[in-house]
Amino acid sequence: MQQRSETTRAHILDAARKLFARSGYESASVDAICAEAGVSKGAFYHHFPTKQAIFLQLLENWLSGLETQLETAREGTENVAQVFVNMTALIPGIFRDADQRLPMFLEFWAQASRDKTVWDATISPYRRYRDFFAELIEQGVAEGTFREVNPQIAAEMIVSLAVGTLLQGLLDARGTDWQQTAIESMQIMMTGLAKEQK
Repeated sequence: MQQRSETTRAHILDAARKLFARSGYESASVDAICAEAGVSKGAFYHHFPTKQAIFLQLLENWLSGLETQLETAREGTENVAQVFVNMTALIPGIFRDADQRLPMFLEFWAQASRDKTVWDATISPYRRYRDFFAELIEQGVAEGTFREVNPQIAAEMIVSLAVGTLLQGLLDARGTDWQQTAIESMQIMMTGLAKEQK
């Protein structure tokens, strides 16, 4: 019974993701989501109280997945520089996931500009990313891997680079090899942060 409930929930999420991407948040009605998922409205409301709730769940699923990958990059590393090396290995997967979600990615931003609840849900993970990177930078300075810098500004720079490169890659997919650009940009940044060896 629980397995069937989880399967239904997954079908609803998948149907909503497709419809939000195809038609936009405003045009994708609960009726249309139910029809796409092959479920009743009762089943929809059993799992999600509103259309906004499903929209926010899709956003949370994607962004929490990114956070999990970032935390995984820290495991078993000897120093902070190695953490960033590990992160560059995640870039192809992040671009692949983002490419599949381009319409949804843009829809999240558009909806966030009109809805405070969506804005709060969208900006909160980015603030966590910033804090995550600031903590890494502080650790790198303490261990002598990085030179003395303002950890918050360095973290904001990293998040700006990541979001900006990802957005350019989504909007101008054939403009250049954006994955390689992201990797080389990270290497340039790490060179700039590296403490000079005497």
